[in-house]
Amino acid sequence: MLRVKIRYQRVSRESPLYKGSVDLRMRVLLEPIGYDMAMLEAEIPGAEEKLEHFVATIDHPQGERVVGIVCLLADYPEKGVGKLMQMAVDPQRQREGIGRALVVELEKRAFGSLGLDSLFCHSRFDAVEFYKRLGWEVVSEMFMEAGVEHYKMVLKGEARA
Repeated sequence: MLRVKIRYQRVSRESPLYKGSVDLRMRVLLEPIGYDMAMLEAEIPGAEEKLEHFVATIDHPQGERVVGIVCLLADYPEKGVGKLMQMAVDPQRQREGIGRALVVELEKRAFGSLGLDSLFCHSRFDAVEFYKRLGWEVVSEMFMEAGVEHYKMVLKGEARA
């Protein structure tokens, strides 16, 4: 079996990889529920400019390809808190540890250089166990967001100390 080298990095909106991260988010997260980037922007105005994007990439014959993405909205909804959002892994690359590695990168940034106290996310029902295995806790009853069942999950900074 050929092992493909996966690289993890934080990218800006000016990076050539940003378009690939948006394409992956559209294909995996938004289009299946009838959303687009404008609808996402309407939910949290200005968020896209504030998000930090963490991507997983592989070399591809047509150039570097984004196979995973997760975003961090720091100091939201208040100082010291961050929201993990827009987590997606290419369906062909799922179950390879890419999502776990992306969350670890985001946590290192959030609790390290940004000094956040806690993180939260709105996890789809089918991803709750994934986050639990990473130490996150469910802190809400089920709620509907974008027509999909979600649970609020939290990770405190001291959980990573």
